[in-house]
Formats: sequence, C-alpha cells, structure tokens
Amino acid sequence: MSESIQDGLNSHVRGDYANALRIFRVLAEDGDSTAQHNLGVMYEEGKCVEQDYAEAIKWYRLAAAQGNAWSQINLGLMYANGQGVAQHYAEAIKWYRLAAAQGNATAQYNLGVTYAEGKCIAQDYTEAIKWYRLAAAQGNAMAQLNLGLMYANGQGVVQHYAEAVRWSRLAAMQDDATAQGMLGVMYEEGKGVAQDYAEAIKWYRLAAAQWNAMAQLNLGGMYAKGLGVAQDYVHAHMWFNLSAISGNPSAVKNRDTAAKLMTRQQIEQAHSMANDYHRRNFK
Repeated sequence: MSESIQDGLNSHVRGDYANALRIFRVLAEDGDSTAQHNLGVMYEEGKCVEQDYAEAIKWYRLAAAQGNAWSQINLGLMYANGQGVAQHYAEAIKWYRLAAAQGNATAQYNLGVTYAEGKCIAQDYTEAIKWYRLAAAQGNAMAQLNLGLMYANGQGVVQHYAEAVRWSRLAAMQDDATAQGMLGVMYEEGKGVAQDYAEAIKWYRLAAAQWNAMAQLNLGGMYAKGLGVAQDYVHAHMWFNLSAISGNPSAVKNRDTAAKLMTRQQIEQAHSMANDYHRRNFK
C-alpha cells in the first residue's frame, strides 16, 4: 500500500523526520503539492537535512505553481527576507497576492503590512486597512491588533478609540501580548472605554506574563502611582526591573527612581522577587 501525506505528517509529529522526509520526497516528486510544500518547509528549517533555502524555494515554487497558498506565502516571505534569493519586495507582493486571492488570512495580513510600511509599493494606509480587515475577519490576531492600532492612530481611517478597543480586545483574547498591553493602556487612559485601573492592571498582567516589556513597565507604573492597587514601590521596582531585563531602556530610569524612595531591605526584596519571577516564568 502506498504511503500518504497523512503518513508523512504522522511521522513528523512523532519526531521521525527521516521517515517524514522520505515520504514527502516520494510524493513531491510525483507532483503532490502538499508534499512539495512540506518538503520545502523541511529544507527551510533544516529538519533531517542540511538547511538549504535554495532547495526550499525550489519545492515551494513547484507547490505554489499548483496554487498551494502556504507555499505562495512562504515564497513571498523568502523573497521579502532575501533567503535563497535576492531580496525582492515586488516578487514577495506578487506571491502574497496570489495567496490572498484564495482567502488566506496570513497572506492578507502580509499584504496589509506591506502597504502600511510602503515596502516597494506606495505607502497606502487605506489599502493596508482593507487587507487587515479581511484577515481580521478571519480571526488573524496580528491583523486585529494592527487594525486596532490604525484606528487608535487615525491611519487610513478616522481616529476611533472604541473601534481600536474592539479590535485590540479580539486579538488580546487570542493571547496576543501586544494587544493585551494596548488594551491595558486604553483602560488606564479611558480611551474608547470608561477609565478602569483594575481592568488596566488585568491586561497589563497578562501581557507582562508573556514578557511584554512595555506592559511590565506600565504595570510597574501602576504600583508606583497606586492606581488600581495600593501604592507599592517594592512591586513597582520588581516590574521595572523585569521590564529592563526584557530590554526596555526606559525601565532602568524608572527602577532607579523607585529605588531612591525605598529602603535597602525593600530593594533587596524587590530584586529577590524579580529573580524568583524570572526563574519561574521565563521560557
């Protein structure tokens, strides 16, 4: 009995990459577009083969020519990033469009980013909004976040904080840390929603737990000011410190400012809490 794509996928899930590679290669050489795509992924990621972007592109191109949307996306990404080919944004856009025309949300999101950033194409926020909206309607969290940001900033649309909250909430509910942090800001500042410090802290905590440096900074600020929580410089220092560890330079200044209002014992306690949190939660 001949082996199927599912057999290859099962092998891949089990971690038997050699068998998955063998099955995908046989099927790919026989013209199966899904197998060609999967073979491209294995070459791109270097699973059981030496990483080879040129070989990945070869298989993506074969699958993309048969209308495989994910290969079209991956081919677009490789042109955008200059992996295995010379960087070529126009070619990336071509492949994104083909996948987007099939209703692929990731491709629609990628097109939105391309128009928003104006890469090898005239910057066009209205066109970016169009593609983000299509992807967001399919549940793409990154498109929902970006749509929320564009409503918040009035890019391509009239500034509308309630719409910004609506879209950022949809992304936040999918555990997008940036969206959770953004929603926290909206609640803290009362933009598009009634000001609610407790709700702001809730969303900051969720984002901070995912090591979102800005949410950690903002959470520290809530403790330092006593907004939604009792004023607590120990916890403020802890969150500022964690934000600094996450790479936020502004957090260093805030941490040092908080330290001037603390005893040596409190500072030691804050450092201990930060170290313990980092050890328990860092992934």
